[in-house]
Amino acid sequence: MAKGNDMGEMTDGLPITPAVVQWARERAGYSVEDASLNFKKIASWESGKARPTYIQVEQMAERFKIPVAVFFFPKPPALPAIEQSFRTLTAEDFTAIPRTVRLFLRRAQAMQLNLRELNEGKNPAEQLITRSLKYSPKISLDKIAADLRVYLGVSIDEQVSWKSVDDALEKWREVFAKIAGVYVFKDAFHAPSYFGFCLYDDEFPVIYINNSSAKSRQIFTLFHELGHLLFQTSGVDILDDSFLKHIGANEQKIEIICNGLAARVLVPDDVLEKMLVGMKIGRQAASQLADHFNVSREVIYRKFLDRGLIEAGEYSAAAKDWTTQISPKEKNSGNFYNSHRTYLGQRYIDLAFTKYHQQRFDRGQLAEYLNLKPRNLPTFAGKFAGGVL
Repeated sequence: MAKGNDMGEMTDGLPITPAVVQWARERAGYSVEDASLNFKKIASWESGKARPTYIQVEQMAERFKIPVAVFFFPKPPALPAIEQSFRTLTAEDFTAIPRTVRLFLRRAQAMQLNLRELNEGKNPAEQLITRSLKYSPKISLDKIAADLRVYLGVSIDEQVSWKSVDDALEKWREVFAKIAGVYVFKDAFHAPSYFGFCLYDDEFPVIYINNSSAKSRQIFTLFHELGHLLFQTSGVDILDDSFLKHIGANEQKIEIICNGLAARVLVPDDVLEKMLVGMKIGRQAASQLADHFNVSREVIYRKFLDRGLIEAGEYSAAAKDWTTQISPKEKNSGNFYNSHRTYLGQRYIDLAFTKYHQQRFDRGQLAEYLNLKPRNLPTFAGKFAGGVL
């Protein structure tokens, strides 16, 4: 039987915490007026005069990029303001990030919460790269790249043996999680100039990649963001680096190191020098070398630029051109379930299903961890978790 509150209004619905609704809305950058376009009763939910249905809570979770479970917390979680962790962005530059991308920043923080809960507060990797490797901006890029190659344990022979860029991307993603303790998630940002970002955390640093960019470019982003994490800062990989002139000298050095890290790690100088003998330098050469190393053409062009083999203007022009060149196969591949598996990554999916089968939580919570509706679980499990629920 429905009950009334002191104002005589009905309170049917789920007993969410009103203060958490307000926190979630404000954290996502919505005013009450903006949010009410999607949720007509949100002001009443925030005041406690009304309660949302489960479907409405699900819709808020999706819109505000937080787990459903958070709405039932007794009070808003004590999460630090995301913008404070971006040392290489000014407040103005952070504000300039499109709302769609900022919502994915919130989603990434929600995934950090999920990882913390699923792993009972401790990163499952034997060692965490952000603890093992610590640098100041004064350390040379060559030193960092050499340390990183050894730490990740992937030889150049193994790297070039991978059958495709797609394969290489998934191999690196697995290495990052297993060896470095850094989970990599993906999604379609709908912001072509933003290739990815990372969120630093003492226990669960994460990287998010724009799945709309070319796979080879995504590998560049992986290492760019790992560079930020090595300096214990969140970071963003964007096409326009004009923000560099707004930040301090040390922050500029960090960003320069991050931009050069993929080229130094993935394309060793001694190997490249031998391959350059007799080769005509240009975009065709970059394509050939990129295919060999399973990297982006931009990584190769960065090597050319560092050697003075091309001008800075040609590097920028080529990088801009390549950004828009995504094959039809990459644009149209997969269906909902395949795409969702790509976004989450198999390691995270296995983690969630393992804890579920250990009876740590019910199917509803499993759906929340996987960002799925409960009705989609059987099909998803059938494709990617052995079909057992």
